[in-house]
Amino acid sequence: MTEENPVLSERLLTVSEVASAMRVSNMTVYRLIKGGQIGAIRVGKNYRIRASEVDRYLRERVVGA
Repeated sequence: MTEENPVLSERLLTVSEVASAMRVSNMTVYRLIKGGQIGAIRVGKNYRIRASEVDRYLRERVVGA
């Protein structure tokens, strides 16, 4: 029986994809990664961010009206 790897079972997003989805600049996403606010995986010189990390980050910042 093979066990599914949780890292590979989830979609990994590029910094540009996250920036586009959040409507911020790439530099903002890099700052969030460097500040530890969004977890990322380093692949060579690039970062990949799990979709669940972006969801978690945004959920934690919901402001009630």
